[in-house]
Amino acid sequence: MIATNYALEVENVSKNYADFSLDNISFHIEKGMVMGLVGENGAGKTTIIKLILNAMDRTSGKINIFGMDNIDEEIEAKERIGYVSDEDFLLVSSNIKKYAKAFARVYKNWDQELFEKYARMWKLPAKKKFSEYSKGMKTKAMLALALAHDPDILILDEPTAGLDPVARIEVLDILREIVADGERAVLFSTHITGDLDKIADSITVLIDGKVTESMAIDQIEDKYAVISGSLSILDSYNTKLCIGIRKGTQNFEALIERKNIDNFKNVNIHTPNIENLLTFSIWGHRDEIVELGGEDNNG
Repeated sequence: MIATNYALEVENVSKNYADFSLDNISFHIEKGMVMGLVGENGAGKTTIIKLILNAMDRTSGKINIFGMDNIDEEIEAKERIGYVSDEDFLLVSSNIKKYAKAFARVYKNWDQELFEKYARMWKLPAKKKFSEYSKGMKTKAMLALALAHDPDILILDEPTAGLDPVARIEVLDILREIVADGERAVLFSTHITGDLDKIADSITVLIDGKVTESMAIDQIEDKYAVISGSLSILDSYNTKLCIGIRKGTQNFEALIERKNIDNFKNVNIHTPNIENLLTFSIWGHRDEIVELGGEDNNG
């Protein structure tokens, strides 16, 4: 194991399919950080997670978990990972009490009291079959199982999608608590960018199998701006400086790099959020100009 400040390092990782490829993916997560992994469906987010877990073979590249190679030191690396998938892995005829017993045999650091704390908090019936659980309850069950062995890195694939608002807030609070000691980390793949606005320290944007941006959240505001104004402002030159554009009949909205602001006169300038970065990047990648919804305005 190599000493490192990184909880996770993904270096030049590729995976080739007949109709899709992950292309030379690189990003890293520092200890004490929550990273959001965002992209539309089919962008490759779940494939990256499966590669991190060594659940499939990669074409090339290297992945380290706290300095451990995720293939050569797989058992040691997985001991430090907590994982919640986008689809539940729970056998419908079983119950959470049986799963907890099985997990306790697998993980050296299994904490039964911690598991029972989450089970009580989320009102998970111990002996009730999973076939009788709602989608939200199943997600809570998987989270309780993942958290109860006190993992050093938590890898989440759409974990809050089926949760009610109260449970979502509880989960986000737990994620922030996990990294508070500065030694653990979270990789959080989600379509709910508002959750990431609340807790993420950094963001990696994936579009069609490629990382288009990987940066600290506070760098988004430093690097990018959302501008809006009259369509008359746009010309053949400054349109090319837009990462993505939404147009109405009279006005427009666009994401640009701040270094190019002087090329746009009489515009309103707004601070972008994660959703802005993702959606405008997708539209720009597709070379689409999306129509503004509702009435045009310059606000």
